[in-house]
Amino acid sequence: MKYLACLLAMGLVAAPAMAQQAPEDVAKAALEAAPVFDGHNDVPEQLRDRYRNMIADFDFTNTADAPPNGWSEGGMHTDIPRLRQGHVGAQFWSVYVSAGLPDAEATVAVLEQIDVMKRLIGRYPNDLAFARTADEVEAAVSEGRIASMLGMEGGYAISNSLAVLRQFHALGVRYMTLTHSKKMDWADSATDTPQHGGLTDFGKDVVREMNRLGMLVDLSHVSEETMHDALDVARAPVIFSHSGARAINGHARNVPDSVLARLKQNGGVVMVVALPGYISEDQRVWYSRRQAEEARLKALWQGQPDKVKEALAAWDDAHETPVATVSQMADHIDHIREVVGVEHIGIGGDYDGMAAGPEGMEDVSGYPALFIELARRGYSQAELEMIASRNVLRVLREAERHTASQRDVPPIETPVKSE
Repeated sequence: MKYLACLLAMGLVAAPAMAQQAPEDVAKAALEAAPVFDGHNDVPEQLRDRYRNMIADFDFTNTADAPPNGWSEGGMHTDIPRLRQGHVGAQFWSVYVSAGLPDAEATVAVLEQIDVMKRLIGRYPNDLAFARTADEVEAAVSEGRIASMLGMEGGYAISNSLAVLRQFHALGVRYMTLTHSKKMDWADSATDTPQHGGLTDFGKDVVREMNRLGMLVDLSHVSEETMHDALDVARAPVIFSHSGARAINGHARNVPDSVLARLKQNGGVVMVVALPGYISEDQRVWYSRRQAEEARLKALWQGQPDKVKEALAAWDDAHETPVATVSQMADHIDHIREVVGVEHIGIGGDYDGMAAGPEGMEDVSGYPALFIELARRGYSQAELEMIASRNVLRVLREAERHTASQRDVPPIETPVKSE
């Protein structure tokens, strides 16, 4: 017996399986040490769609019964108790507005979304804290409050003006997604017909000015060529605030291996999304087939929308939507780790910007399920802490260090339009 104990102490015999830490315990310890810093949540959009930004009677402690908003009949995915349950310690709130708005209207609308989110944060000072820097994030988490940062989704809101970009930064915006679903005057989107082959010269200046300011360059939603152009120009780490791995799910919104491989040199992170159509390849294929069937029916029954609706409903009944799972989300994390390393992975759920998350992670309370799955796959506590928040905090600090090095560099000037 003494001989076996000696061997165990020397590490020459493996400890019994029962003595190893359970995945649930590893995940719990990781999330207590490093709560989730989520890259993308669309609560501001829900406030605009459901409440027209009138939030005097809005209760952020219970949003399960929020009124429908036209595209989501159920309640919201996010409220303070569920954020706590999900071990969310910091959150980028997306001040998104529709890509269909003309530039000037989009600028005003984003200002309105910044305003409503700041008002919401201010109403819950015991639970939420507005943050602009990595130090402020860590201070809020240490106080038991959810650090709240702002991210703009869609560069159309700067109205082709670096001056407007600088003013958004002054208001506290700390990342900007270069495009959304449509191409712009200076950048191509992943989900629109390309026009520029990536970034224009002005688009490259946008990236340079964002680096100078300390605003993170977010490459979710942009085309592969735009990703590469941004990485060519960037001197600070980039982020993908809510994207998956294209090798696992072929959606254009996901990150191809050619781009993943460049993150090691850049230092950036992919904050893995929970949106089912981006993580489940089966579901992506199902949606494409449904879209094809809808197009066929519209051609077959021109001017007869009732017949199209009836036939499409019959197709839906005969073709059940594939279920997206927590395991599939973990597959994306596995792939990114394999290609570029665990140092380049974060979490960006996209809750309240979709119908529901994967089975078992339907709302923001479900993050522990993902971390338990990762622990089952052999991720260490230290690796889980990196994925949860330490990687994105590193990116924030590196961006801040780059900005500090640029103190003597003047803003990039561009001429305003002649009147």
